[in-house]
Amino acid sequence: QATEGPCNAPKPGMLDFVKKAKWDAWSSLGNLSQDNARQKYAELVSSLVSAESASQKKDASPEESTHGGYETILVTTKNNITKIMFNRPDRKNAINHKMYREIIKALEEAGKDDSAIAVITGNGDYYSSGNDLNNFTNVQPSEMEKMASDGAVLLKEFVGHFIDFPKPLIAVVNGPAIGICVTVLGLCDIVYASDRATFHSPFSQLGQSPEGCSSYLFPKIMGLAKASEILLFNKKLTAAEACAQGLVTEVFPDRTFQKEVWARLEAYASLPKNSLAVSKQLLRSMEKEKLHAVNSKECEVLKGRWLSDECINAIVSFFQKKSKL
Repeated sequence: QATEGPCNAPKPGMLDFVKKAKWDAWSSLGNLSQDNARQKYAELVSSLVSAESASQKKDASPEESTHGGYETILVTTKNNITKIMFNRPDRKNAINHKMYREIIKALEEAGKDDSAIAVITGNGDYYSSGNDLNNFTNVQPSEMEKMASDGAVLLKEFVGHFIDFPKPLIAVVNGPAIGICVTVLGLCDIVYASDRATFHSPFSQLGQSPEGCSSYLFPKIMGLAKASEILLFNKKLTAAEACAQGLVTEVFPDRTFQKEVWARLEAYASLPKNSLAVSKQLLRSMEKEKLHAVNSKECEVLKGRWLSDECINAIVSFFQKKSKL
């Protein structure tokens, strides 16, 4: 209509479906002038371009939703990924009692939301310096038994949420990791690390004992001799060593770490989420009962350690050395 005016072509045969549809559409415009037809065509093209641009913009920049109600962690969801970020950078992301409870809550929510995968990482230079030893300070002798009992219950619940997490759980280790945040890496499905990350579990140095199911999983992952160096003799691993021993999946240069890892995670999160969840649960199902039993035993042993003079003296010694630095 815009180029030739009103329809003047002969009507195609009934079986020529494509030409007949075009002819019917052209004929329906009747005596619409060429100028008006050009104007309507321009408006149609413009509306289609605008709609496509809006769609592309929406697809290219999905909204990041922030989960409220947290003080010690940041929880966000974007691109089908729920990210749980330790957020005490001034304390090297050390885990105090409140942070333990908030991570438990975040794992519960992430397990039920619409995301395909969940990611744990740290804000700042550290992934996490582990258990905040201030959890042990200012405890009166008469309160020691209660402190140890409550601590064991909280730790058991914390580790239990890692054991039972229903979706793929990926650790993005952006810097040094110490203690509990190292041991639970064995319960994650993938561990990506920056080449500046280190892994240290100084249990005997602090008069304590392994937790996070590491007493079972570390020998299984890396062999008894290598696990003993870490869990008994406080050996600190570089990212490359942790990768060679099977604790870390892959190591990335720090300068490209975030870009490379998140591009990969977004690709993972685009996979069918129910398939991911069912497959993850199948992989873990044979071990789950064993892991809960290990967790219970480790927490029972730790409770005894926390009440021992050896542990108390080791922690006092740690703070004395720290105050002299």
